[in-house]
Order: sequence, then C-alpha cells, then structure tokens
Amino acid sequence: MIIATIKEIKNNENRVGLTPYGVRELVESGFDVIVQEAAGIGSGFSDSEYIECGARMMRNSEDIVREADILVKVKEPLPREYNLLEQFAGKILFTYLHLSGVDKRLTKILTNNDITAIAYETVEDENGQLPLLAPMSEVAGILAVQYGAEYLQKKHGGRGISLGKISTIPSARVVVVGGGYVGATSARMAAGMGSRVKLFDINPEVCDRLNKEIRAYLGPNLGENFEAIVPNGDNFDEALKECNLLIGAVLVAGTRAPVVVSEEQIKSMKDGSVIVDVSIDQGGCIWGSRCSSHSEPVYEIYNKLFCCIPNMPGQVSRQSTMALTTATLPYLKKIAKEGAEKVIKDSLANGGRFARGLNAYKGHITYKSVAEDLGMMERYKDIEELV
Repeated sequence: MIIATIKEIKNNENRVGLTPYGVRELVESGFDVIVQEAAGIGSGFSDSEYIECGARMMRNSEDIVREADILVKVKEPLPREYNLLEQFAGKILFTYLHLSGVDKRLTKILTNNDITAIAYETVEDENGQLPLLAPMSEVAGILAVQYGAEYLQKKHGGRGISLGKISTIPSARVVVVGGGYVGATSARMAAGMGSRVKLFDINPEVCDRLNKEIRAYLGPNLGENFEAIVPNGDNFDEALKECNLLIGAVLVAGTRAPVVVSEEQIKSMKDGSVIVDVSIDQGGCIWGSRCSSHSEPVYEIYNKLFCCIPNMPGQVSRQSTMALTTATLPYLKKIAKEGAEKVIKDSLANGGRFARGLNAYKGHITYKSVAEDLGMMERYKDIEELV
C-alpha cells in the first residue's frame, strides 16, 4: 500500500497532510510513503527530515497521484487539482472535504472517478464526537479571537477596542454563536483576556455544561466574564447590539451551516464591529458571510468588518499539522493495513461511526445531507447498499 501527500495550494495554506513523525510511523508499519518535495516547508519540515524518516520524495504531483493508493491532504482539492483526481480513479482520498460548502464540480469528479472520499470532518468516534475535526476546531477558535482582536483596531477600520481588560473602562463585549469546539475555545480565550462574553447555543444542556466548565477554567476572578445562554430572541438581539466582536461557530456535521444571524441583526450592530464566521467552510452561519482569504482577509458591509477565512489554521501551520497528524494517523494506518472496504464494513457492524466519514464511494454520494445540499439526490446511495 502506497500512501502519499502533496503540497497544498490553497491561498496561504501552509499545513501538510503528514509530519515526518507520521511518515516514520507509517514506514515502520510497512508502508511505502511518498511526499512531494517542499510539501512540508510551510510547516517547518524540511525534505531532509522526511527522507530521514523513510519518505520517498518526488517532485511532480501528477506522478505521485498516479503511483499512490491513498492520498492524504489537508484541504479539499481545488479546481487546479481536479485533473489529478481524474488520474486517481478507484483510489482513496483522506482529507477535509466540506462538500456542502463548495460547488458541485468536486463531488461530481469524486463520484465519476469512483474515488473513495473520506472526510475528516464527518468521521465520528464511539462517543459520537468528531475526533478529526476537533483539533483544527480548537485552533480555529483561538485564531477567531486573535483575528477579531486585530481587526477591531482602528487602522483596519475597526471600532478601536482591545479585547483585554483595561482598568477603569468597560470591557469589550463578545458574542459567540455555537457551543462546540470552536465556540467554547473562542469564548474561553476571549473571557480569559478580559472581555465580557456571551455564548448562545440552542441546547440548554450544552449551556449548563459550558457555564460550569469554562467558569471553573477561568477561576473566580475571570469566571464572571462568561455566560452561556439559550437564545430567546430578545436576549440575542440585545447582545448583538452591544457586542464588538461576533464569532460564528455553528456546525451541523456534513451539511451546510444554518444562517442564525440575519441582515437586520447585522445592521443593528455598532459601526466598526468585527464578524468572524468560522462556519464559512460549511457555507457560513451569519448573513453576509462569504469566503475571504489570508491575502484579502476582510471586507465591509454596513460599516461592519467581516473576516471569513476558511483555512485559518494554515497560519499556525506547524502546530496545526502536528495536531492533525496525531489525530488522523491511527485511522490512516488502519485503512492502509485492512483496506477501506473492510474498515467500513467493520464500522457498520459496530454502529457506523467511522463509516460516517465516507462522503463518496463506488460512484455514489454516501452522505445524505451532502447530496441534499448540492441537489444531487440522484447520486445518493446508502453506504450499506454499496458495501
């Protein structure tokens, strides 16, 4: 079994699918590993480190893809890489896909070429959690606050406010929508800096848990900075009118994020407020959100600054790559050793948690909400019918 990773080409995407340590683990397990030359440079990993760990280095991505059985990436293939997928028919792609958040072309190419497409973001563990999404969600939650703090500065057109605690003046107000990994991390960080944070989630149990966990983490001096609340209409509207930073962190695994902040609510916010929509790779959860990039990170609507970068963790690439490889490696080794079909069959026999990571298989879409979001239900088939 030949496992390969290639250099990412998305705007300012510095992560890579495997660390040298990950390569060593795979080689010691008996697999041949190909790494594209310079693929790890953006994460601080040199070609010589990969070679020392047993990788076979190749220059041309087309040659790599033709030879590989499993292609490990970080981000979804971009249009410039679609020709690579046409040379990858019948093989395994293991990466973040976010198919509901992109156009239909990628899904059509995956299905037309019988590619087994396993999406990090929909793989579940035995507890129903998302173990391959979690590490990057944590990073994105941290960066949402860092980016928000940056763009609140006056030089960027922000309101001219710091998220830190400044004696004798009121603290900044932060609203976080969604109590998952991203939202909880963002809220904890912003509150720890000294901002007053309100996190909204529709699940009262999530709110109760976060009120206990985050206040305990912050301690008695900072715990009062945080409150998790179920939105009832009025409380959410008022919080948005007062806030300086709004972080969108709503996730419905495998499907488009619902839009939970309206145009009128955006209009009601203070001029110079910043909106960071981390849900953008699933379409965004805030009215007005559209993909921005590291080279053009913000745009303005109604005197509010929107920052909607779908690959924020790419800017802290070394830590992100290390965390991602640590999470994906056990799954990758199992797929390479046993084959995708056996792993999927075993998963289905035990509740189907890993099988939920399968988005395309044997020419069909196998994740129903992806097919629904893209209007491609004619290409959908339940995985149990295919295995």
